[in-house]
Amino acid sequence: MARINTNIASLIAQRNLAVANADLGVHLERLATGVRLNRGADDPAGLIVSERLRSELKGLGQGVKNSERASSVISTTESSLAEASDLLNSIKALVVEAANTGGFSDTEVEANQRQIDSAIDSISRISNTASFADLKLLNGELGYTLSGVSAPDITKATINAAQFLNQPDIKVNVEVTQSAQQAQLFLRGDTNDNTVFTPSAAGPGIVPATTTLRLAGPDGLQELTFISGTTYDQIVSAIKTLGAATGIDAVRVSATDISSGIRIFSTQYGSKPFVSVETVGASGIFDQGVLRLKNDGDIALYDPLNAAIVEPASRDLGKDVVALINGALGTGRGLTISSKTPQLDVDLQLTSAFASAVTGTPSSFRITGGGSLYQLGPVVNASQQVSVGVQSIAASRLGGTLNTVPAGGTAFEFLSSLKSGGANSLAGKGFINASRIIETSIDEIYTLRGRLGAFERNTLQTNVRSLQSAIENVTSASSKIRDADFAAETSALSRAQILTNAGTSVLATANASSQTVLQLLG
Repeated sequence: MARINTNIASLIAQRNLAVANADLGVHLERLATGVRLNRGADDPAGLIVSERLRSELKGLGQGVKNSERASSVISTTESSLAEASDLLNSIKALVVEAANTGGFSDTEVEANQRQIDSAIDSISRISNTASFADLKLLNGELGYTLSGVSAPDITKATINAAQFLNQPDIKVNVEVTQSAQQAQLFLRGDTNDNTVFTPSAAGPGIVPATTTLRLAGPDGLQELTFISGTTYDQIVSAIKTLGAATGIDAVRVSATDISSGIRIFSTQYGSKPFVSVETVGASGIFDQGVLRLKNDGDIALYDPLNAAIVEPASRDLGKDVVALINGALGTGRGLTISSKTPQLDVDLQLTSAFASAVTGTPSSFRITGGGSLYQLGPVVNASQQVSVGVQSIAASRLGGTLNTVPAGGTAFEFLSSLKSGGANSLAGKGFINASRIIETSIDEIYTLRGRLGAFERNTLQTNVRSLQSAIENVTSASSKIRDADFAAETSALSRAQILTNAGTSVLATANASSQTVLQLLG
């Protein structure tokens, strides 16, 4: 039937032409932008995944930039440390030269002192001026701030890294579980003639016949000859006199009881220092009188007549401290204890009183802030952050060493004590203590350089490579979802163009079909 009020064929043609035009517009837009997803309607699920990947790419890219920036900071810091290291090496040479007093005049020593003063000032200047984009690197600004460090327990605390994990501070508990010990041997106070524990006619604390002892310690070996009638107090004095050459010291076990004997011990703690006492020649007065504690027993239990506590010996080693730091077993070396966990990397110098006693009571302090935090990953959380501490290298903070001082006892001394007027200046002839401070300073500098170098190589550089690889893969995944496939789109465009042209022709035909009604009107 022919109708003129309603043209169904035209409506169908219009609808399909509209669909073809819309499809043509989509493919033209994709080819024009190069993107398959121009709006959410193009692929809702794909858009969600694509936007997540784009966000991740931004984070990955910034992580690479952060790592590269951190690497620049570390490189700048290390270059300044290298200069400080060169200055310390020159100071060491000057001290060694000045110690040659037999061939070096006082005027030359004064000249060396002036050079040392200048070098120390330069190290402090480097500490105060080394910077990166107004960020001070070596003045302690990048170090951690501590609170409550107990002076009777901890001489020096160095925090290398700490993760606060959204906590305002970190509590550090240090509990000694195995005491640090000096190497030590005992000379019996009741001398004997090769008969164990039998006092001689000479009486306690008196050498009955001339004898020679060979004493050896971590710093060297010396021989001492004592004639008949020498008292144990005189032996103690002689051993003390050679302490700088041997690294060992001596005291009466009891100040009031001569028969208690002499304790000969290393001046330093740890498994490296040792003490050796041997009789030279045929005298043999001390052959059975040189004793050590079995199983590193408590000195308070020393009893020369109790074979269950002591045994004859000519050599003894000390022991390193062992301690728990926040529940983690630390690595001891002498009085120094170190612990490295994902949350805390710390080096502690303990006092001899605290390290040599197992009390079950920990010493505590808090890390209240500081350090330099590096965001290395695409997401801000603790697992993708690394915190590094860089302590000050100012002369008043560098080279802290526990030295035996001329006045007696010990003191914790720093590089600044080598300057004119200081306790270890060249004028005071304290070359041994000065040398120890310099060695400690050099150790601290190259340890810091090594730690920063390891951080740059093993953390930053590997992180950059890892993130760059992730960027490649995520970009590829995002491209597959988001970017237009030009081969497919041009093919689809051709189809849409054909359908549009065909639809236009069909619509024209449908519109013209109603005119055939006029033929019926004749």
